[in-house]
Amino acid sequence: MSEVVTTKRVGGILEVTLDRPKANAIDLPTSRMMGEAFKEFRDNPDLRVAIISTAGDKFFSAGWDLKAAAAGDPVDADYGVGGFAGLQELRDLNKPVIAAVNGMAVGGGFELALSADLIYASDHSSFALPEIKAGTLADAATLKLPKRIPYHVAMEMLYTGRWMDVQEAHRWGLVNEVLPAAKLMDRVWEIAEQLETGPPLVFASIKEVARETEGLKFQDALNRITKRQFATVDVLYGSEDGLEGFKAFAEKREPVWKGK
Repeated sequence: MSEVVTTKRVGGILEVTLDRPKANAIDLPTSRMMGEAFKEFRDNPDLRVAIISTAGDKFFSAGWDLKAAAAGDPVDADYGVGGFAGLQELRDLNKPVIAAVNGMAVGGGFELALSADLIYASDHSSFALPEIKAGTLADAATLKLPKRIPYHVAMEMLYTGRWMDVQEAHRWGLVNEVLPAAKLMDRVWEIAEQLETGPPLVFASIKEVARETEGLKFQDALNRITKRQFATVDVLYGSEDGLEGFKAFAEKREPVWKGK
């Protein structure tokens, strides 16, 4: 796509890499390029899993490019399809996304990581939301973080802008696994390859149900599932893959998922 946003495809796995020295900050053109990459991932049925990574080992991403903002890029601009960094507002993205965090995830960079389903991080990584010190709102993080970690911990980060090291992030369940930097991408690709062989229709159902039932009462949410009122669930329950797992178990073989 460009030297700033590059993609690598291996089978059904797409890795999207942001490489914008020195801090992998994201301006409007970069955000729009990332959105196009993730739109392609969403819309291509042959792609099963995405990895978001960044170049370098100091910054995962410093988030919004403040120099570009100071030069006139408005905060409420059109960031492109998918919103800021192409992920956090991308509609109907019902496939697994893994974030490989290597370094500091700051502000919008932290929000980018929060847009993924799984987060693997190097042992020198850290996280912060310094927007409070600039007198502005970390909008996506204010919505997401109190639902990912204990409320009081999330609010402390939002109110004070303090740093959270990767070990604390792991302790609160924000990070799935902490690894030496040299082993991070090998582990992320290992997980991606595992997910690539999984049932895509089930993954789609898991992601849509988890997203769309967030504000519903349990029984209301369950009723919508059992009545096939989610598009992905309706497809799954009427699919070949919906029976394949049972057949494979009965025939004592590995299932073959076709995504249909």
